Amino acid sequence: MKYLITLLFIIIVFPSTAQLPEDPSLYFDFWIGEWEASWDEGEGKIGKGTNSIKRILDNKVILENFEITEGQSKGFKGTSISVYQTAIKTWKQSWADNQSTFYYFKGKTDGDNRIFQTEILEADDGRKITQRMVFKDIKKESMTWDWESSVDGGESWKLNWRINYTKIK
Repeated sequence: MKYLITLLFIIIVFPSTAQLPEDPSLYFDFWIGEWEASWDEGEGKIGKGTNSIKRILDNKVILENFEITEGQSKGFKGTSISVYQTAIKTWKQSWADNQSTFYYFKGKTDGDNRIFQTEILEADDGRKITQRMVFKDIKKESMTWDWESSVDGGESWKLNWRINYTKIK
């Protein structure tokens, strides 16, 4: 009985992060839903936005619609499509936004973290530039999303933007 009470206490007090499903085509299903997003803009200011994620095309594609509703970049909008390519066992994502930005990412995992990363490009000065987004601390109703960059081919990463997500439905 003592063991059962201790186990229940640990489960309630220390909720676990979302572990990877066995089926890789479900790795990003935690993301599906309606989200409120917030981030620190410095000097005590908080940026806010929304993100709507749903499955489309016979549930084979994840569609994202992101919008900044408050803060320095109010009015910024972006969309992505993500798909698990069964034939090559790899997640892919394309992102475009109203600032004429386009990214192409390849998905991977690191422990329980889910990552979309750009290819490594070599700059004229020899730097090996890549960017990635890392979904981490994934729980049923919340997660953290980091936008990171590397100029050494992914040996070290610089945090550029951290968004705290709260699921609203």
